[in-house]
Amino acid sequence: MLLTGTTDIFHRKYRSRPLRQILALACVLLVCCSAAPARTEAVTVFAAVSLQDALRALGEAWGARGRPAPRFAFAASSALARQIEQGAPADLFLSADEAWMDYLAERGLLAGEGRTSRLANRLVLIAPADAARSVPLTRSTDLAALLGPRDRLATGDPAHVPVGRYARAALEWLGQWPALEPRLARADNVRAALLLVARGEAALGIVYASDALAEARVRVVGTFPAESHPPIRYPFALTARAQDRAAAMALLAFLSGPEAAPTWLRFGFGLVP
Repeated sequence: MLLTGTTDIFHRKYRSRPLRQILALACVLLVCCSAAPARTEAVTVFAAVSLQDALRALGEAWGARGRPAPRFAFAASSALARQIEQGAPADLFLSADEAWMDYLAERGLLAGEGRTSRLANRLVLIAPADAARSVPLTRSTDLAALLGPRDRLATGDPAHVPVGRYARAALEWLGQWPALEPRLARADNVRAALLLVARGEAALGIVYASDALAEARVRVVGTFPAESHPPIRYPFALTARAQDRAAAMALLAFLSGPEAAPTWLRFGFGLVP
């Protein structure tokens, strides 16, 4: 009996050690998991298509900080604004003009804080890369004559696409709108207009300077005077439906702050003080 009792005591003593160790390890893991910061969800950004190259680079930089990489949706500002109006789940809206941002603000679809306009751009005339000469854009320039009898001028649809609105203002300033309106190739967004010229489907195009920089098959043949159109500004704002406001505001601050500035400049944008 003594031998049996001693054996039972021995087993009870050593079998309990692994259990105590497992329980201790579980407690440590529980404390560590409780102390670890919760990982935020990726921020959804609806952005004007002219911002896409720079934003992809900035999204990678944001992800390199250990943050979830943003989810981007690129299109014409008009299309994105209407999607947000219809309930699309955007956290941030980055527009190519103030008008479409105002459109959402008037409908109560923006948050009350965070709207900023730090980016600028220039309006340029482009042609296929083998074009021979530059065009001085003054009020004596006859763009209709430069086009030839059958060629078209590509730009965004002036009815709703920001670049098209700027283009219309510039052509009106030049006194060329009545002659050129029937000859417009009206694209759904600025990148579609750029592609028409790159493919040789339009002899000339009006796009942003940053877009011309992104396409090797076109060249800038003229820059419209600043006074020929309203200032080109890109307002950024937090939407009223943003799911994680802290994460969205952090990304907004990064995109509009000094760390992002060199990237914006590298991709052809200007900065507003």
